[in-house]
Amino acid sequence: IQSNKAKQLIDGVPNLIVVETLDSMKLARKLNRALEATDPSGERQLRVFLQVDTSGEDTKSGISTEQAPELARSIVAECPRLILNGLMTIGAPGDSSCFTRLSDCRIAVASVLAREPTSLELSMGMSGDFEEAILHGASSVRVGSTIFGARDYSKKT
Repeated sequence: IQSNKAKQLIDGVPNLIVVETLDSMKLARKLNRALEATDPSGERQLRVFLQVDTSGEDTKSGISTEQAPELARSIVAECPRLILNGLMTIGAPGDSSCFTRLSDCRIAVASVLAREPTSLELSMGMSGDFEEAILHGASSVRVGSTIFGARDYSKKT
């Protein structure tokens, strides 16, 4: 999510419960402010996952595993409307070490927050590697092409 779209997202999707692509304090603050503006009562919160780049590929977004603990600490300290639910990655195809890196990152984040590692979910794995991701602790997998079939990129809309 681009930070300039945070308010539009919060305002436009009143039943939004989770964002899995949080990768900066700037975005966290904007989401938090948008929630405060939309619901001054303080009841509306949003679960978030930190998007962590575990592959180092240029095409992947996210913070580094080294940055994740500090970002998590800052979100918990400064953004009361955001609930840190876990970590998310899109690993390199065929590279299960990305799952190991996210699992290790969860331990580091949990340590900084004085939480049990299992209190943080792991969202990782897609249709081609979800079984391996589950073996590494994934609690959420994205298996769209297994369910719906491969995308047809030749069709333009």
